[in-house]
Amino acid sequence: MALSRRTFSALAGSAALGFALGGSGGPGAPAAYAARSVPTGPAPAAPRADGQRHTIGYDHHSLVVDGRRLVVWSGEMHPFRLPSPSLWRDVLEKMRAHGYNTVSIYVAWNYHSPAPGTYDFTGVRDLDLFLRTAAETGLYVIVRPGPYINAEVDAGGFPGWLTATEGAARGTDPTYLGHVDQWLTAVNRIVRRHQHTDGGGTVLLYQIENEYDGHATDPTGPAYMSHLYRKVRADGIHVPLFHNDKGRNGYWIPGSFDTGGEKGKWLYGFDGYPSPSQPPPDWGDFGIGGLKGGATASPRTPGFVPEYGGGWFDPWGGVEFGGKGYAESRRTRDAAYERRFYLTNLANGLTLHNVYMTYGGTTWGWLPAPVVYTSYDYGAAIDEARNVTTKIAPMHQLGHLLQRVPDFAKLDRAADVHVAGLKAYHLTNPDTQAHVYVLRNDGADEVTSTLRTADGDDVELTVAAHDARLVTTGLSLGKRKLRYCTAQPMFVLTAGRQDIALFTGRYGEMAHLVLECPTEPFVQRLDAEAAWVYDQGVLHVTAPLGQGGLTRVLVQRGESDTPLLLLFADDATSVRLFPYDTPSGTLLVYGPALLRHAKLDGSVVQLTGDIVGTSGVEVWGPRGIASVTWNGQPMPTRVTVSESLITLSEMPTAPRPALPVLTGWRRKTENPEAATGFDDSAWTAADKKTSFSTTAVPAGQPVLFADDYGFHYGDVWYRGRVEGDLTDLESVSLAYSTGTQGMLMAWLDGVPLGSHRMPVPDAKTVRKGSWAATAEFSAEGLKKKRRKKPGHVLSVLVRRMQHDMDGGSLDTHKVARGLTGVSFKGVTPKVSWRIQGAAAPDPVRGPQNNGGLYGEREGWHLPGFADAGWEAAALPRADQGMGVTWYRTGFRLSVPGGVDASVGLVLEDDPARAYRVQIFLNGWNLGQYVNDVGPQHTFVLPNGILRTRGSNTLALAVLSDGTSEVGPGVVRLELLGSAAGGVEVVGVDSPGR
Repeated sequence: MALSRRTFSALAGSAALGFALGGSGGPGAPAAYAARSVPTGPAPAAPRADGQRHTIGYDHHSLVVDGRRLVVWSGEMHPFRLPSPSLWRDVLEKMRAHGYNTVSIYVAWNYHSPAPGTYDFTGVRDLDLFLRTAAETGLYVIVRPGPYINAEVDAGGFPGWLTATEGAARGTDPTYLGHVDQWLTAVNRIVRRHQHTDGGGTVLLYQIENEYDGHATDPTGPAYMSHLYRKVRADGIHVPLFHNDKGRNGYWIPGSFDTGGEKGKWLYGFDGYPSPSQPPPDWGDFGIGGLKGGATASPRTPGFVPEYGGGWFDPWGGVEFGGKGYAESRRTRDAAYERRFYLTNLANGLTLHNVYMTYGGTTWGWLPAPVVYTSYDYGAAIDEARNVTTKIAPMHQLGHLLQRVPDFAKLDRAADVHVAGLKAYHLTNPDTQAHVYVLRNDGADEVTSTLRTADGDDVELTVAAHDARLVTTGLSLGKRKLRYCTAQPMFVLTAGRQDIALFTGRYGEMAHLVLECPTEPFVQRLDAEAAWVYDQGVLHVTAPLGQGGLTRVLVQRGESDTPLLLLFADDATSVRLFPYDTPSGTLLVYGPALLRHAKLDGSVVQLTGDIVGTSGVEVWGPRGIASVTWNGQPMPTRVTVSESLITLSEMPTAPRPALPVLTGWRRKTENPEAATGFDDSAWTAADKKTSFSTTAVPAGQPVLFADDYGFHYGDVWYRGRVEGDLTDLESVSLAYSTGTQGMLMAWLDGVPLGSHRMPVPDAKTVRKGSWAATAEFSAEGLKKKRRKKPGHVLSVLVRRMQHDMDGGSLDTHKVARGLTGVSFKGVTPKVSWRIQGAAAPDPVRGPQNNGGLYGEREGWHLPGFADAGWEAAALPRADQGMGVTWYRTGFRLSVPGGVDASVGLVLEDDPARAYRVQIFLNGWNLGQYVNDVGPQHTFVLPNGILRTRGSNTLALAVLSDGTSEVGPGVVRLELLGSAAGGVEVVGVDSPGR
């Protein structure tokens, strides 16, 4: 359409706007397949624990909650990967503000169960607290308690003690099912109190098992799934259930196993982690169809992807990302990746969408599976230090769009369209006749092309390389109708007496919006960057995105008495726009880094949130608002032409607290277990003859597997009493089995024999979880006169690492850890063994916190330990020798109140030096550093464990294999992020929390 019949007008509204702002239902309630069509309409209100009954149903388009369509836009986070319950609220509030309406969580059996029949849901394990916090935040919850979860955690979530029990896991063995039932009873006792169906909370969906395909094609699988289904229902869980099909096999679709006669409460879900180097797959309406087609395997249930790649995990050695760590994961799966892949999912009819991970966190202590190191940052949209990254923009934009534009909850495939140079998808809403186009560029060059819309308009668009764009036509913008816009809509809402619509895109792009206006409206350009023209019943508005921050254009009169405020923003600006519903009406807040809460108290708008960089605040809201407070402080404001309140001054950049230099180190070497005279009489005799492990016991030897003696986590010591003359001893061979990067060290009569370590994974072995080797140590270096003694002591320390996961349902979590066999060349002595691992589980920190090092058993890692007698030391070090040395120091932080400072510990050294460090902060085992393997050098210290206004104790247990000089090298604190705001943090050790 020609734009030349009238010249562009530029009517200034408020020429000086001050500063620029940023340059299943419960009993008797239906929760089944929706038998009648549900019309397009507003989404349900944000969920909360309101004590009211709610229904959860579905049809093939979407979930239906209380008769309203709900698109689930979910992010995965794991409470166990953030061991500071106060910070759960921080992450959840960030998710909610940035467009998510749901959080998905694994509940790890091993994290809550130190022994059979014992379950701990207190302290950092307080599942009830997490579910309450999610409800208070206004997020639905998807609960995934296994019993098997995978999740790159030890044994895939199975407790350590299960590795030493009889019976095959993930099947119908009665011993296994007995333990499973106890676990489910314990976790379901909590979950059932928080179901959305009865108003106790916001639990929306519940998963049984995870990626279970080991017995899908034999009778064991259906019987096992049926048992889990019936057990969960018997425990009072009545929200819809589902399973996560690994790799889109069409396994566990409705009707594939016995649900006890219950119908219509089972959803099919599948997962996928497509590579950024490949075109996004069509796992739904535009794909291959059938059982292998993703959502098409279950055409009567909505498209559901319980896990879709929001990044990827990194293994020891960092081969996955070329040694660059999670920064490279975030770069290769960036915001453009999200637009390209997630918009493809939307085009394929997937309306239950969970991004794994949205906050990865830290796999602290001995929680990580062998395939990963401590950090589980994952390259997620919110990084391990709780900073919102540039990846949040597509999540923020799409999340708010799906919540506030109801057309997207009910889309059907429409006539194919062809756009030169681009992959094009076309959908339409049968109720509103709105059209949606997804245009994807899988090439390496930018493409400019033309889309012919269903209304016959030719729309020229440019799509960047490896990116995608969403275009809509026919959307209702309040009382007016959108013809088309080259920028993506983010929300449409009503605030006070006007409708507001926001459109977003990349910085510098020119947005072109065409609005149907049968009668010429009165248009005001409120920011200089915009331009407009009215021509033959349509209004054309253009705006360069991001130049000057937010661009506003006010459309009044014409065919509607309700004003329409058009907003245009680039990605960086869009993530500072927060819609927020209150009982008095909807607010829209622009400016801060984060809006946590908003409340109307009479005419006062009370806002709380975070400021990172210099910013002001602008608020649109119900009629009558007159003043604004920010984090409790009044903010002088004035009223703008667009009926907003805008602050008259800027809030300053958040302070960056200074961090102390770590000095005053004290040092002590351990390894008394290596000495001949060490008293091991209290240790456990390793004399069993049989084992339930999948590892064979060598003929004629006792079971030496650590798990068989109750030592499931961390390092384990062995002491063998060797009877007989060893004069003719040629060598000692120690067979052992560990997780990735396991190692051992051996001494004979206190003299080092040597060390051995498993190889660093390469591209072919990156998924290998169990490693077995035999270390052969020559006796040549031992003096023969020492060998003639009638009794000898062989001491062995094994860093066992962790149990393998059991993704294939082959009991691989039962592969032995520790020594598996010992042999002597040249002699045949009699050997009796004793074994020692971790002491009793820490009552606060749990069973995964401690291993069996002497210092751990003696409390050297704890804040109150008296280390005054230790040797004073300075770092960096250049020591020699094999064994374990501890370093301790204290430091004090004085972070100002009202500042959320995220702090990390950084270790740096020459990568040729072979040693590893176990890091303890205030007694908490926060990770393992392997200097010559990496790639991790920075370890996040979570607030609550870290005392940001108080004294802290840092302890480092350094293991040296004796093959090189050993550090530590440089050890320092680093500020990883700072915001003015945050949440109130309670120390995790504080009583009565």
